[in-house]
Amino acid sequence: MVRRIGIRHRVGGITTFVAAGEPGLSRVAFVAGRAAGSAVRRNRAKRRLREAVRQAPLREGYDYVVTADGSVSEAPFETVVAWVQAALKEE
Repeated sequence: MVRRIGIRHRVGGITTFVAAGEPGLSRVAFVAGRAAGSAVRRNRAKRRLREAVRQAPLREGYDYVVTADGSVSEAPFETVVAWVQAALKEE
């Protein structure tokens, strides 16, 4: 639902979709499709995204979908954090 009605932002190797959700609650989903590489690379990309989102401020009452491409598992972690913060700032 968030991907269909949400606002999309693309920064580096990350695409975020943001949509209004339940008041007082923020939810985040992480996606790394087959285009992101093997299962090992996809899992690594999702782990890195989870940690990067923990470091970024989220607005209450919004649902987020954070999608990774293949570059997320290879890029320096500081770069991934910067991508996530920039994408979430544009909301």
